Amino acid sequence: MSHHHTAPKLASRIAETSARHSLFEEEIRKLPVPVCSVFLGETGSIRPTAFTETDAVLQSKDHERTAEVFPLTVGKNRNVVLVATPPQTAEKVTGKRVAVLFSGGPAAGGHNVLAGLKAVLGKHNTLLGIKKGPKGLLNGDLFEITCRQTETIVNTGGFDFLGTDRTKIKTPEQFEKVKQAVLKNKLDGLIIIGGDDSNTNGAFIAEYLEREGIKCSVIGIPKTIDGDLAVGKYLPISFGFDTASKIFSELVGNLTQDAASAVKYWHFVKLMGRTASKITLEVALQTKPAVALISEEVAEKNMSLDDIVNYVVDTITDRRLRGINHGVVLVPEGLVEFIPEMRTLIQELNKVLAEYEADIKDLPTLKNKQDFIYPRLSPQSAQLMASLPEEIEEMLILDRDEHGNVKVSQIETEKLLIDKIRYRVSEIKRHPEKFFGKGQGKFEATPEQIEKIKSLSLSTQSHFLGYEGRCGKPTPFDAAFTFNLGLTAGSLVLAGKTGYMAVVTDFDRGGRALALPLSGLITGELRKGKPEEVIEKSLVELSSPSFKVFAENREKWAHEDLFSSPGPIQHWGPTSKQIPISVALDQGYADYKNFKLGEERKIEFE
Repeated sequence: MSHHHTAPKLASRIAETSARHSLFEEEIRKLPVPVCSVFLGETGSIRPTAFTETDAVLQSKDHERTAEVFPLTVGKNRNVVLVATPPQTAEKVTGKRVAVLFSGGPAAGGHNVLAGLKAVLGKHNTLLGIKKGPKGLLNGDLFEITCRQTETIVNTGGFDFLGTDRTKIKTPEQFEKVKQAVLKNKLDGLIIIGGDDSNTNGAFIAEYLEREGIKCSVIGIPKTIDGDLAVGKYLPISFGFDTASKIFSELVGNLTQDAASAVKYWHFVKLMGRTASKITLEVALQTKPAVALISEEVAEKNMSLDDIVNYVVDTITDRRLRGINHGVVLVPEGLVEFIPEMRTLIQELNKVLAEYEADIKDLPTLKNKQDFIYPRLSPQSAQLMASLPEEIEEMLILDRDEHGNVKVSQIETEKLLIDKIRYRVSEIKRHPEKFFGKGQGKFEATPEQIEKIKSLSLSTQSHFLGYEGRCGKPTPFDAAFTFNLGLTAGSLVLAGKTGYMAVVTDFDRGGRALALPLSGLITGELRKGKPEEVIEKSLVELSSPSFKVFAENREKWAHEDLFSSPGPIQHWGPTSKQIPISVALDQGYADYKNFKLGEERKIEFE
């Protein structure tokens, strides 16, 4: 009967693990973090760095226009890249007040940026947190971050300590509110952790405060799981990408194994990543699926929706002839926008829906709306739209974002492909002779092969992996990367620099902290028909080593089951020190198994 006595003890133990005190969370807080040597003093304690100009100058293709939009910051920093160097004097900067916010979608490792900031500012400067992103800045929602709070969040996660939002600071009223928040809170520094849009916002705020004569350093930090904020050898990747792509790789690895176990399913997996296909490419390199579509290649090769469908169907039938009736297909989130005729349709639709918004709204049924819209599209677009599944058509017509545009990321591309592929497969089963005939450029099939195709059964499952990957516990790489980004950003504020993005590079040899001029990354882009200044997105380049390695191997992965399952993220153990394969390939590293970002330090706060 003794088990009755242990129950209350166990019950209280379970209660103790609530509020982020799971066994795992307790241990992960204690893990040491590698620190780039430039941030370590003689006693091994963390200290801020100085910054020296390099010979490198960053200029976008529209640098003359950029210089007109950002005259003061460009005049000051001349778009020169800075490198962190040991401090010239032992004198400490004190009394500075620095505020930090998260902006845009969450990403693993955000908390370690705060920990890095807190560690480098030390006890003689103040770190303030801004709640709920840029909106919190406009509302003046700031509080002081204590050492105790920082100890509880180190190594633990995404953005939940502060929260985030997607407010864009654009209007004169909003800029005035930023100014009031800076003055009221006596801020010497403002740190914006976000993606390309958030860092663009940072560039505008830095210029505005300079113009108003307010001394406040504005520093950006590169965050996005999409990996589309990258600058060649200066910034190999943004933080959050490694954790997200490893979480997705584990799940896709599980699905490849499930497909081979159940021997009947084709899993279609849409992967988050918005415009760039970098996550899809990384997950493909990790898991070796039967098919991985890369949006940038689709655009470059001008592939139509039918071309994509035929490409996948060719793989399905080829595997069927080899006795494999299953597989995994990876679909990047932004694929639809890269298919030329789909892009044209979406542009035409956006125009019609904007022009006739009231008329369309008043029509009672979807059928009425379709009848109104079709004649106002080009014949090709009307034909394409009519060929889409009803629910996709409904989405295109009814679901708009705040700018009145189609919500591309919510289009269930994986289901659209399944629908079209099913139809194509049933067509082939009905007329295998057409599919295999000499005129088709295919081979002539034997009667046995024709029977195999006729008996092809296509069982599909669709998945969308997105939110699951944004806020996992950061991989050891993301934990180290973000901590060092925090050290870099804090050092930039203490050095009085403004209009820069804090970055860390050379992941394979101890890490190098740099500051990239935000104005040097900005280019002109057409948005809603008007030119807008934005940081250019970094997409998959078909000439990159990572894409070439994928392209060289994908045919083998299509013909046979050569999948591999990378398993769960390890925080200690054989795979704990890995960096993204695509990053290692593109940066020319010798290996991807072990990142090196300095000496490991148990992080303590004064």
